[in-house]
Parts: sequence; C-alpha cells; structure tokens
Amino acid sequence: MRVEERFLKYVAVNTQSCAGLEEIPSTACQWDLARLLVQELKELGVEDARVDGHCYVMGTLPSNLPEGRTAAALGLIAHMDTATETSGAHVKPRIVRSYDGGTIVLNSEQGVVMAPEVYDSLRKHVGEDLIVTDGTTLLGADNKAGVAEIMTLAEYLQSHPELPHGKLCIGFTPDEEVGHGADAFDVAAFGAELAYTVDGGELGELEYENFNAAAAVVEVTGHVIHPGYAKNKMKNAALIASRFQAMLPEWETPACTEGYEGFFHLQEMKGDIARATLRYIIRDHDRARFEERKTLLHDLCERLNDIYGEGTVRLSVQDAYYNMKERILPHMELIEVARAAMEEEGITPLIVPVRGGTDGARLSFKGLPCPNLCCGALNTHGPYEYCSIQDMQKIVAMLIQLVRKFGERQK
Repeated sequence: MRVEERFLKYVAVNTQSCAGLEEIPSTACQWDLARLLVQELKELGVEDARVDGHCYVMGTLPSNLPEGRTAAALGLIAHMDTATETSGAHVKPRIVRSYDGGTIVLNSEQGVVMAPEVYDSLRKHVGEDLIVTDGTTLLGADNKAGVAEIMTLAEYLQSHPELPHGKLCIGFTPDEEVGHGADAFDVAAFGAELAYTVDGGELGELEYENFNAAAAVVEVTGHVIHPGYAKNKMKNAALIASRFQAMLPEWETPACTEGYEGFFHLQEMKGDIARATLRYIIRDHDRARFEERKTLLHDLCERLNDIYGEGTVRLSVQDAYYNMKERILPHMELIEVARAAMEEEGITPLIVPVRGGTDGARLSFKGLPCPNLCCGALNTHGPYEYCSIQDMQKIVAMLIQLVRKFGERQK
C-alpha cells in the first residue's frame, strides 16, 4: 500500500486527545486507530504486534543480519492522537494534484482559502500533489503522516528481505498532544537502544534540541463588596490577574519570538471580581533562562501579595519536559546517520531546534536517546494543515536508508 493511501486511511479515524485528564489515553477514540495498526502489523508478519492497557502500540522486526553481525536495536516512534485546538473528527481530505502555486480554496461555502502570500511554505511545493483539508477540521498529518511512513517502511522491509537490517522496534503512542505521550511508555518492553520520533515538519528537519517546558497556573482570590461602598475594601480578582499579565515582558510571547528565543504563553484567562485564573506555558531552550522564567513568576506573585495581601495570588508550576540535547550529545551517531540517509535520498538536512517538545524529549530522559525526524506535516493544528505526497514518499525512502545504515554499523 502506498504511503498516501495509508495516510488517507488513518486520518479518517478520529483520534483527538483531550487536555486536563489524567487517564491514558485521554479519549476512547484513540483505541480505534491503535487496534487497526496492530491488525495491520500482524498482517505484515510482525508477530509480536500488540497494544497495551494504556493504548501504546508496539511491534518488532527481528534482525536479518548474517550470523556474527550485530547492530544496535533501533526504534521508530510516532503518535496517534491529534491536537486539541481544532476538531479531528470527520476529516475530509482532498488531493490537489500538481499544485500550480496559486490560492487553494479549501471551503468555498465558508470562504476558507489557503494562499501562498500567507502560507509561504506552499511556494516550495509547486508541481507536487498536496493533501489538504476541507477547511473545517485539521488534517491529522501531525502525526499520522509519521505513522503512515513507519508502517510503509515496515511493509517494504517485510517484502524486501534482501535488505539487511538490525532489530527494528516500532512504537505508536497516545496523548502526545496533551503532554502525556511518554508517561506510560515502557522503554524496556519497547526493546530499542536508540530511537527516533518521526514527528517533525518540513522535509529534511532533523531536531535534537527542544524547549525546556513547564505549565503554570495563577489563581487570584478577590474580595467582593458593593461597588458603591468599595473604596479601600474591594479586591477585583479579574483586575489583579490583568495586572499580573501586564507585568510580564511584553515581547516574550510566541508571536514575537523565533529560533532559540523563549516565551511566556498565556493560554487561558478567565474570572470575575471574586476569582480569576491565568494558565501559562513557559518555554526556553536554555535551562538557566528557563529557571529564571519560573522565578520571575514567583517574584510577581510575591509583589502582588505585598500590595493586596498574603494569599491573594497563588502560583503552581509543573515542569513538563527538558531539552533533550544533553542526552543526545553522547549519541551523535543518531544525527550523523540521519543526515547521511537524507543526503543519499537528495534531501537537504535542516538541523533546527524544536520550538516545542516531542515524545522523544521525554523518552531521552527515560534512557532512550530519541531525536526527531521530519514527517512532512505543515501548518499543523488547524484547518490549513497540509502535506505533500512526494515529501512523504521521500521520507519513506529516507527511513529505508536509515535502517540500512544502522544495519551496516557494527555494535
């Protein structure tokens, strides 16, 4: 089955996860794709394909190297769930054949269009076949493109036993989009010594640096009294919360930063006179600067409590993941081999920092070094998401070279 056929099959299955829940998976619909993938893996001859009690799919292709030769057990991982910001149900993909470089009408009734003047990545794909949405949902290329590419690789290896390779471990995770993709991942059961997530974006992306990340919640308790008699008595929680936000650096937000620059991202702000809540995510590639950002939040709370009274503003901060770079540096063969595999297929490697996180970051700190490879997904998390069929095909070819090259490396 061609990679685009698999992809179209998988995006038809709703796997949208749900933030704020402790249960893994956070949504029952993720089981539908997990069971489908296990069935397909078994049909491909992956005898140990299984899904565990938390919806993690795993399977192994044994080494076919000649007796006396050994190679490191390699893992390839993608996540099954889709993002929470835009609906992942009832996805209706469409293929734009031989894209001409103009504006793509996604939904004429609702006036949803995707123009290269706004989404300049389109300019790189003139003449290619693009899979797009109908403008009402996301596409799910993040990360079902990666799932389809790994599955297509598995099919290729099973039908080409002459291609030598070491042990290959395949894994598909739930709940990556809500930060829990690695929570219950059993590294020992997976069986890999080194791994990659196939969860990047543009063709050629090769990432082994990511943000340090934390979530912060600011809770403000006000004091309610009739506004006509409120002088020196009322504490308006909504106004205090607004003041807290105004005290943060104005230009250190996602819309004003790029590259290695970190930020404070206000995700939610709600409240009234009595109570108000601010929810943030904190990001920085530099660990020391990351710690400074968290300290700043604590300092602002103390400052406001000095003004409005102890206990008015309460802060909770929880670290989510850290920069995987420190865990990848001792295993730079992962980067060298991936770079060589890309170049062999005519792909220009783009070594860039992830302005986010991946399952691989968490897995790297669980003892499985795991940088990130491109999957071809673009404009992710919204209705303008798309991917190129030709890019997906090149990524499958790159993965074939990657597996072959690791098979050639003696342990």
